[in-house]
Amino acid sequence: MTPRRLLLLASVALLPLAAEAQTADTRAVRPGTRQPLLIPGKTTLFQRVILRPGATLHAQPGAAQGRPLAGFSVAHVYARRDGWIEIGREADGRVDGWVREDRAIDWRHAMVGAFTNPAGRERAMFLRDAASLRGLLTSPQIGPEAAALRAAAGQPGSPVLAMEPETFIDIQRNFYLLPILEAETVQRRDGTQMRMLEVISAPAELRQAPQQADPARLRDFRGAIVFVVDTTISMQPYIDRTRDAIRRIVGRIGDTAVRDNFRFGMVAYRADISARPQLEYVTRLVAAPDLSRPPAAILPALEGVRAATVSTEQFDEDAIAGLRVGLDQVDWPQFGGRYMVLITDAGALDATDPKSQTRLGIPEIRALADARGVALFTIHLLTPEGRANHAQARAQYTELTRAGAAGSLYFPVEGGSPQAFERVVNGLTNALFRQVADTVGRPVGGVEPARTPEAERIAQQVEIVATAMRLAYLGREGGTTAPDVVRSFVTDRDLADPTLAALDVRVLLTRNQLSDLSQALTRILDAGLAGRTDPRSFFGQLRAAFAATARDPQRLGNLARVGQALGEYLDGLPYQSQVMELTEQEWLAMGAAAQRELINGIEAKLRLYQEFAARPDLWVTLDGRPGGEAFFPVPLEALP
Repeated sequence: MTPRRLLLLASVALLPLAAEAQTADTRAVRPGTRQPLLIPGKTTLFQRVILRPGATLHAQPGAAQGRPLAGFSVAHVYARRDGWIEIGREADGRVDGWVREDRAIDWRHAMVGAFTNPAGRERAMFLRDAASLRGLLTSPQIGPEAAALRAAAGQPGSPVLAMEPETFIDIQRNFYLLPILEAETVQRRDGTQMRMLEVISAPAELRQAPQQADPARLRDFRGAIVFVVDTTISMQPYIDRTRDAIRRIVGRIGDTAVRDNFRFGMVAYRADISARPQLEYVTRLVAAPDLSRPPAAILPALEGVRAATVSTEQFDEDAIAGLRVGLDQVDWPQFGGRYMVLITDAGALDATDPKSQTRLGIPEIRALADARGVALFTIHLLTPEGRANHAQARAQYTELTRAGAAGSLYFPVEGGSPQAFERVVNGLTNALFRQVADTVGRPVGGVEPARTPEAERIAQQVEIVATAMRLAYLGREGGTTAPDVVRSFVTDRDLADPTLAALDVRVLLTRNQLSDLSQALTRILDAGLAGRTDPRSFFGQLRAAFAATARDPQRLGNLARVGQALGEYLDGLPYQSQVMELTEQEWLAMGAAAQRELINGIEAKLRLYQEFAARPDLWVTLDGRPGGEAFFPVPLEALP
């Protein structure tokens, strides 16, 4: 016996009954019609259930004849009577009939699980009962005990029902539904917190799962490196050496078999030009990686890249604007290996800087890169001139380049000498190119192996990132799905190394809900800005703003914490939020600097939601058809 394959609720198998698998929206109810039952204690959230396999639909409770329903579909609950529930596909007042209550599972929150890339960590295990998982999470020998469970998976009596797939399932590219019924935070003795998740996972129809991707398909794997280069006045020696690194790899590709599998691109960036037009540009796409042209076609464009002839107004530059151009203007889906390398001697303008072109911060640009499956690297030149800026920039770029088991893909160049930079950029470029060549089974000679500790570190981290890219590629090519367990328990952390995430918890939000959340945050932002001169007026401004637009003004008139002004779909989620739990007393005790930081964070979240709303490629419909109700699986860390 082997542990069962993981099959997820793929969008193509959900059938029409799943079309409202997101949090209910009372605006969907037509005036004068019935509405689904509300969740007890809620004023806007409807009751929903997930139907078990074998559920049948009946005209009346207890009726003998019934027709089969698709298992694991999602429905709204309109009535409950004597062990039966009346259900409807949507919240618009139309009902379909009755099912036995024991053939349905309540789904109170629109929480779903999303696998992280398994490169560099152990595969997640789905256990039969909560007690087994809780005992494992609280054990001082969690690593060895998890290894023993993994080794015995599939044996009679094993509590392991299923294992995570070996390849990666990218929820942004191959949407699946892994509903979370309950989430509990377990505190370990060492202070580590791990979430214990009760989940449902199964196909809507019992059908033959697609075969895992044939590794031979890796022959078609393609990789791209886009350098995002600071081209301000001090950067010419580094521009030259970056160009040389690209030229060397292009020369080694030559007419070899790998020439069809690897391309370079470059984005140049500077800073705001309104006061200094001699800077010429804020961002410029020098060349996008182009598979329709030979690798050497990029070289003429690179020859025209020169450092600015005038200095910028401040030391920080608009690195985030450069990264955004690389994310937006490169056709990333055609590549399996997706790498962007930021090269700079300065920090990045943050979201609050009026000179920032994007008004996005480090967390927001990183979220957009994650959504596109692009790995971000930074080579940071620690020049003597930027000594006062180093610590701030290091913190920014360490956060920007976090990559799971690979750690932070941040490579500082002490002293900032062009010779030291040349070693780093060559080592990184060689390592990335070598990974793509090895992946497609077409190694190219003349690429130097790692010989120094610095080069070995780069090669090790690149190997983990490249493995993640391969697993994602194989998952997309092979149609990898999730385990065919009905109800099980899993943790969101890697059992071998609890510092690594195995599952991200996300919340399904419709466009209407994201719009409501944005409007609520706008009101909070406006109240915060209005109260800058008198912080004591903040909650009064907030109560007045929400009372004027709320369905229940009396409830918000007694607003005691900011979370009451946000959607009920955020209540009870397993995450700690400074904004949600903020009370008037805590606001006043924060001090002006902390208050300003909180308001700035809200403003950055608003811009991220605008990015989500403006990008159709990030939204999905559960039935896979265009024009349906679209929603976005928002990560917990992107919530206010």
